[in-house]
Amino acid sequence: MSASPTQLDATNTTSLSAVQHEKDYHSAPVLALRENLALALRAAAYHGFSEGVCNHFSIALEDQSGRFLLNPQGLMWQEIQARDIVLVDAQGNRLAGRHEIEPTAMFIHAAIHTLAGKNCVLHTHMPYATALTLTGARMLDTTLSQNAMRFHNRTVADDDYDGLALDDSEGARIAQSLKKADIAFLGNHGVVVCAERIDYAYDDLYFLERACEAEVLARSTGLPLKPVAPELADKVSQQMHGERQQSTLFFEALRRHI
Repeated sequence: MSASPTQLDATNTTSLSAVQHEKDYHSAPVLALRENLALALRAAAYHGFSEGVCNHFSIALEDQSGRFLLNPQGLMWQEIQARDIVLVDAQGNRLAGRHEIEPTAMFIHAAIHTLAGKNCVLHTHMPYATALTLTGARMLDTTLSQNAMRFHNRTVADDDYDGLALDDSEGARIAQSLKKADIAFLGNHGVVVCAERIDYAYDDLYFLERACEAEVLARSTGLPLKPVAPELADKVSQQMHGERQQSTLFFEALRRHI
């Protein structure tokens, strides 16, 4: 693919040869990232977070080269294996991998990786989180359930939906909103979850949807809600951050199961 979905400065990928890209793609560290990214995609399908062959997960290479791994165009998440993951750069060039890539993925993911400096980026239209983006609140109330408190002071709402991400502006706007947040609720659209590692990002994605589900169900009763004080929500969020081993254990349990 030769399109340039982002008007970003060229990275040092231009100094790397095609042979080097292939060598890196098949290296042990990148193979491990490909396996983890494929596992996260299959797990998301298992948990009901996928939507046709749409949406994407990505992870930056550890070498700070501006390259990242991405699921390809046209495959359902439950069928994706490490061999299907594609290596790309921020200009939309496919550097290694056997499949094509979708332009909308580049407009969103390249911008978030480059402009917001995020390492792992998971974008879904998962049902309950997306349902909350359709409301006036636009996002999760992080003072309700314990799962929701995990995300206190970590979320932002992007309220300027402007159609499909077919040019630089949509991705750049989303990236700007994520400079000081881990999670963006995209109005009338879906959600983006970011983290430094795939296992952390997937754990957040899973529990975000659980928190959104609980809120949607609670609101559907019509009964008054009883939030906790913001100070308590902040305390719980910090406690959750100190329990990150659970994220890794959950991801490894998924590896044994899926």
